[in-house]
Amino acid sequence: MEKRRLGNTDLDVSVIAFGASSLGHAFRPVGLEAALESVRVAMELGITHIDTSAFYGRGVSEVLLGIALRDVPRNQFTISTKLGRYDEDKFDFRPERVAESVDTSLFRLGLDVLDIVFLHDVEFTDFRRAVQEALPALKKEQEKGKVRYIGIAGYPFQPVRWVMENYDIDVTLNYNHYTLQNRRLVTDLLPQLREKNVAVLNASPFAQRLLTHLELPFWHPADDASRRACRAAVEHCQRKGVDPAKLCVQFSTRTAELPTCIMGSGNPDNIRKWARWIEEPYEAEAIAEVEAILAPVMDRNFVYGLPENNDRVDAGREGVGSLFRSSRRSN
Repeated sequence: MEKRRLGNTDLDVSVIAFGASSLGHAFRPVGLEAALESVRVAMELGITHIDTSAFYGRGVSEVLLGIALRDVPRNQFTISTKLGRYDEDKFDFRPERVAESVDTSLFRLGLDVLDIVFLHDVEFTDFRRAVQEALPALKKEQEKGKVRYIGIAGYPFQPVRWVMENYDIDVTLNYNHYTLQNRRLVTDLLPQLREKNVAVLNASPFAQRLLTHLELPFWHPADDASRRACRAAVEHCQRKGVDPAKLCVQFSTRTAELPTCIMGSGNPDNIRKWARWIEEPYEAEAIAEVEAILAPVMDRNFVYGLPENNDRVDAGREGVGSLFRSSRRSN
């Protein structure tokens, strides 16, 4: 599988990255054998970047990865993890917790150094205070050699922009903003990332199942208009005999400006399909048809985190009040 350089770092990442939230039962329970086989298959197919978090399964994802990667030479993969969020409504960005979390992740994963560590989902808190507490502490762990690169991971752009204006970070992770339904990662945020020399990991090409035939998780924040349009696009693909997930994978991995796209699954067959799809001819006609169907909701934002921490809220009034805290899985 093709590899691309991640911004100004010295990390070469596979075009598809393995998102290990699935190992923490983000969408459905995943058995031990399926979880371990998913990692093995990903590695065999050349998927060499792995993304996880202390939040996923309350640490289960990191533990399973530690087992799956035990006999894999360290130079054959890169890994990113996250700290600060530890359960659905448990956040802790205190400096002492940052240091403890880095050590815990190293232990669970069986590693001596973490390639990337992100502050996770600061938008669900007073993000300025969270960053002011946690980022200097994470920088100290970087200076100790436990972490190579540091950054911030989340959905809305406002915290990322504020961090870049006030701190030096190496990389950010953003999800749901470069999909068939939303291009704002490239059109709105990427120019500032380039200016600040901040690398970016793209995540969630399926918009957390919104662009697939699968049932949406109860916490999904999409408003009714987005749900209807995406359902119409999926049904159109099914009538045409095209898997909508294939279009998502091909579209979200196409541009070298976004060197990798994080996709998660505890089903090894899904991972095999992703690797095959990026080698097949680009479905330009089908993608254009889907874009036309999605035009009324293109670039429409959802509400993740506290509403005041979202820089542009395009989701309609309907459902926002009940959804702004809903995020069992964040990236």
